[in-house]
Amino acid sequence: MRTPGILKEVRMPRKKFYHYYLPVHPNLEQLKHQAKDLLRAIREGDPDAAAELRKHHPRKIDPAWAKLADSQLVIARAYQVESWPRLVLACQMIDAIWADDIDAVRDLVEKHPELLRESASGVPGSNWGAPMSYAANLGRDRMIEMLRGLGAEDVQGAFGRACLQGRTQTARKLLAMGAHLTPGIVMGPCEGLNGEGLAMLLELGAELADASGNGLEPVALILETYSRDPAGKHRCLELIAERGFELPDTPMMAVHLGRIDLLEAHFKRDASIVRRTFSHEEIYPLALGCHADHSLALHGTPIAGTTLLHICADFDELDIARWLIDHGADVNARAEVDADGFGGHTALFNCVVSQAHCCGL
Repeated sequence: MRTPGILKEVRMPRKKFYHYYLPVHPNLEQLKHQAKDLLRAIREGDPDAAAELRKHHPRKIDPAWAKLADSQLVIARAYQVESWPRLVLACQMIDAIWADDIDAVRDLVEKHPELLRESASGVPGSNWGAPMSYAANLGRDRMIEMLRGLGAEDVQGAFGRACLQGRTQTARKLLAMGAHLTPGIVMGPCEGLNGEGLAMLLELGAELADASGNGLEPVALILETYSRDPAGKHRCLELIAERGFELPDTPMMAVHLGRIDLLEAHFKRDASIVRRTFSHEEIYPLALGCHADHSLALHGTPIAGTTLLHICADFDELDIARWLIDHGADVNARAEVDADGFGGHTALFNCVVSQAHCCGL
């Protein structure tokens, strides 16, 4: 329940929930501990653990007779991997790629040729891709050449991942292997807020548009995605402006661009900008292709009706946040309360719940 004007802590009965999302670099020892913990919970009669057993195990197992192999299988299936041995192979493969251990990767592929074509994580459709694409994310050029020699065919996928991660040298090597520009290829670095990757693609002649030719979609994506890299976001917007795309001259766009000089110019004309709140449409202009549905630009808590200081917390714009405080921004200013009674929080709350906080603020 919510109390109008504030965010209220609601105490709920203690209950265990199991959430499974395989990290980009999974830790096999942690997975083993998870399987042991799950087995213990199953045998102790934990209802959530029993539900996981029923949901993910292909056979009907009496919880009292469950074995470690059963909980390991449940863990693997919960992570969308077909079996525990396949999950172990995934961890070994990914560890070797991160360590740039070419011999270990070669040995794994020679023993298990199917790994060359499957997702490195064992999760079907994982966006980091098969081993060669996974290696491209990390700029492992020698490993890519080795895997190509063994018959890896995901050259185009690897190219897209290299562009998204800004691995420009790797991307150029993959172009020489047969990769090519495709419609919408710029959307990867736009989503990743990677200025180097976007700059390279534009230099190569990529169209600044999505796969359907919509030129607003890259701009909207840069503005609305969570700020995993503020400097990269600034560079992406600068590249777009350099190609003739007119960005509005507003206090909010100054924040998006990371431009304190532009913000100072607005402050001289209207000092209230450091205190007033901004609407969703001011933050994400519809004219730039941004969504009218506020939930589609939600990173932590809604930022409609918040001050520039709240927004800096959400976007990880620490330098601008300091400037705002130096120029009179109230650190205890509260967001507006919406029609559902949600709001009333300070910028500190945004620091705690926003995705930007996870990226270093």
